[in-house]
Amino acid sequence: MSLHPMPGVSRATTRRIGLLGGSFNPAHAGHLHISLEALKRLGLDEVWWLVSPQNPLKSGDGMEPLPTRVARARRIARHPHIRVEAPELVLGTRYTLDTVLALKRVYRHAKFVWLMGADILPQLVDWAGWRDLFAAVPIAAFARPGWGYTALAAPAPRTFERFRLQATEARRLATCEPPAWCFIPSRLDEHSATAIRAARPPRTRSKGKTIPAQTRTLPDRSKDSDALLELVRQSLDDNKAEDVVVIDLKGKSAFADYMVIASGRSTRQVVAIAENLADKLKQSGRGYIPVEGKQTGDWVLVDAGDVIVHLFRPEARTFYALEKMWALEDEAAAKPVKKATVKKAAVKKAVVKKAAAKPAARRKRAP
Repeated sequence: MSLHPMPGVSRATTRRIGLLGGSFNPAHAGHLHISLEALKRLGLDEVWWLVSPQNPLKSGDGMEPLPTRVARARRIARHPHIRVEAPELVLGTRYTLDTVLALKRVYRHAKFVWLMGADILPQLVDWAGWRDLFAAVPIAAFARPGWGYTALAAPAPRTFERFRLQATEARRLATCEPPAWCFIPSRLDEHSATAIRAARPPRTRSKGKTIPAQTRTLPDRSKDSDALLELVRQSLDDNKAEDVVVIDLKGKSAFADYMVIASGRSTRQVVAIAENLADKLKQSGRGYIPVEGKQTGDWVLVDAGDVIVHLFRPEARTFYALEKMWALEDEAAAKPVKKATVKKAAVKKAVVKKAAAKPAARRKRAP
């Protein structure tokens, strides 16, 4: 088998691993809070953040590109026992049940636990194969603001009430034969990806005249963005930036036309390249150019509007692997999406079938 969905992890691993899946649009301190609680309360060896290319239950509007979401998630996590990857690109899966079953096939000896916030419990009945997910992997639900014990009244947790462990037994969860799940009351973290997106200021362009409704035709900005790209490349060359890579985002993302990735040999050089680039863009009449990350110099972002520039030290560039993520996303886009599969083996116990008798309810596709 040639699959490597989690680089650096042996297929023979016997670790106790928490799986935290989602779009991470964006990753935030709440994800880190649940992960740290899971490591401590469940006695896990690792937590894997599984960044989904696209959540089937959510609109793609406002969704940042996958490499951007993975890079931010790695920046937020920065913990020796948390791994951030997008394994669905390699596994060819899209739905939670399929991803869990695929990971169990690759890492047969690992002891997985699916992690979620308690706010997800009421939504589980909308997930394809949600009963089979309970039968496939132990599940831990952590208290979230507004969703404590009240979430336990939702249909999914009520259906599997008899298989619930008390919070005092949480450390046994990873070794339990599913179905088994646990609700973990813990300190609440107020961070929310939805709230963060809502608070973001809208991306603005340079001011201009309002186009009348009868002639509402957007101008062709391709020549302008190409000229901007050439200016960026010239500045990087003048400042001895290394390993410059240009990624064409047209047709892939709405936030820019090009992404440029380059390296500096040291933090001092990375910051100098960024500052000189911002000055050159300002002198060309581009106005104020936001620059982020100069404090550390490991990864500096220069936002030139239609061209986004990422400047790294070599070690940081290898760690965040933006080029690799874009390559994987392009490969995934070329593949047909596999439909969710419901395997009979996942519900082989008669007691599971009795406890999870299927009512005539809606079955929507799930993340």
